Amino acid sequence: MALDKPYKDVPGTIIFDAEQSRKGYWLNQFCTSLMKAENRERFKAGERAYLDEWPMTEEQKQAVLARDLNWCMRLGGNIYFLARIGATDGKSFQQMAGSMTGMTEEEYRAMMLAGGRSIEGNRYLGEDGDAQPHRQPQGSGSGAAGRKA
Repeated sequence: MALDKPYKDVPGTIIFDAEQSRKGYWLNQFCTSLMKAENRERFKAGERAYLDEWPMTEEQKQAVLARDLNWCMRLGGNIYFLARIGATDGKSFQQMAGSMTGMTEEEYRAMMLAGGRSIEGNRYLGEDGDAQPHRQPQGSGSGAAGRKA
């Protein structure tokens, strides 16, 4: 039986949970292999041949070849593992994060130095409602401050 996942409705966010971990196991193992210099060299010498050594799905392999990290994340990739692809390509984490947001490295850096993304559009769709049944609605007469002793 599937678990209730009220966090699944966070707009623009891929939650790396147990299900995503299972889906991306081999993709993330491939990324881990890039920690060794000899594997990075083998990958750079023949990307498709190296990817074919891993029991990933064809779609995962295509996402890696396209260097589409958002696609990789939808297919179970964890950003901390996927960062090894960028490092293999000589990219900084800021360059990778910028590419994932449609920004240049400079635009991404400036946004982060200015305090990060606006919270607009980054809330739960059902905030204080059905998406978070464990929370009580905030407002007058609710919570400890609104109760009479």
